[in-house]
Amino acid sequence: MAELSSRLHLLGIEGMSRKDILPYLDLAENYVLLSRSRSSPREALRGRTVVNLFFEDSTRTRTSFELAGKRLGADVINMTVATSSVNKGETLLDTAATLNAMRCDLLVVRHGQSGAPALLAQKVDAHVVNAGDGMHEHPTQALLDALTIKRHLNRLNGLTVAICGDVGHSRVARSNIHLLTAMGSQIRLVGPPTLVPSVMEELGNVMVIHDMDEGVRGADIVMMLRMQKERMESGLVPSMREYFRFYGLDRRRLRLAKENALVMHPGPMNRGVEIASDVADSAQSVIQEQVEMGVAIRMAVLDHLARSEHTP
Repeated sequence: MAELSSRLHLLGIEGMSRKDILPYLDLAENYVLLSRSRSSPREALRGRTVVNLFFEDSTRTRTSFELAGKRLGADVINMTVATSSVNKGETLLDTAATLNAMRCDLLVVRHGQSGAPALLAQKVDAHVVNAGDGMHEHPTQALLDALTIKRHLNRLNGLTVAICGDVGHSRVARSNIHLLTAMGSQIRLVGPPTLVPSVMEELGNVMVIHDMDEGVRGADIVMMLRMQKERMESGLVPSMREYFRFYGLDRRRLRLAKENALVMHPGPMNRGVEIASDVADSAQSVIQEQVEMGVAIRMAVLDHLARSEHTP
């Protein structure tokens, strides 16, 4: 699956090696420079069609892929699933057949069910990019996070990364665990037992820590995760106020990390729930830069896959 994922599709980070990951990061570096110079290689995907097929709302990710495709010169189509045939009972496989008939070149898929992009990849001739599937993976988020870290610290190996919050339900956390461990970082998963069960250690070279102060102490990177409202409604955490008291990132806790440790968040943020506003807006925060790196990484992913030889 790793060979198929890295050569024809990007379905997940699990199983990818350093050799598979680096081409995306290296190509994205070029696109950061081009974007900042207001230049775009609009010939790279000219004549290609990119379809953004989002079964879940995500303005940030969908817009980022749309910008990436357009900056590369592709024709970009956003399929609004809420008003499509899928909502009228069309199956995912019917959708795959329809998309195949349209002869799109690249298909970006976000779906609430784990494995949906992988299923589509088996049924369509297009290159498929997983833009988030269930609680499985969100590979481009992990790539943009890695690019952000690498640009600030000039390396990914030997770092201590604390991933804090609702790790158990997070596809962002899973993709970051796979990528950062592959690149040689040490991972701490930090949060209450209801959100970070000890079984998470089976994901690889990670350490589960249930005390926030201990978890962030000496970390190079503190990566906060969004707290979903349904976790509180289901009783996994007592209240927003209590959650912030024990697991929120504030100035005091940030001082426990290494001096100038980077603060990250995949967004959108719940200020005052998982992160304090003064920390989110501090000089140590690279949250806005993550958004910028998202466009560059997605340009790199679309370009890299489009160059791959596809043998349906």
